[in-house]
Amino acid sequence: MAEEIKIEGTAKEDKYRSLYPQLRSLMDGEPDLIANMANVASALKETFDFFWVGFYRVSDHQLLLGPFQGPIACTRISYGKGVCGTAWKEGRTVLVADVDQFPGHIACSSLSRSEIVVPVKRSGKIIAVLDVDSEQLNTFDEVDARYLEQICDLFGNSR
Repeated sequence: MAEEIKIEGTAKEDKYRSLYPQLRSLMDGEPDLIANMANVASALKETFDFFWVGFYRVSDHQLLLGPFQGPIACTRISYGKGVCGTAWKEGRTVLVADVDQFPGHIACSSLSRSEIVVPVKRSGKIIAVLDVDSEQLNTFDEVDARYLEQICDLFGNSR
């Protein structure tokens, strides 16, 4: 069944408020993690036109590239390395206004300038991270963090 995301408003928070219940509905009853990640990545990319949106799944003590939208990306990221590995290690959302200022940043694309990474938890355990990159500096803020965390919480509720 094809779905269509309908976004109301032009302000960032309005877009998130409009998108969230649609994602919740889309994921409701769908137990497949990969399918849900694919739809979330697509919806975020379409709604906000971010440079890169995707998931890295925890696999064999590293992060393995999962569903994404955007240019090709790093395939594997070690625990504690780069923004994604740091979010995984610290178990928290990491906001980076300028990736060139982040110690140990992994440049999967030289075009990425700012980034936000949100852990995805299920039963209290991190199973993946959501990584969102922008070609602009200072793209992400607490509004993004709050809503992306809510979106990632949906994965903890889906089976």
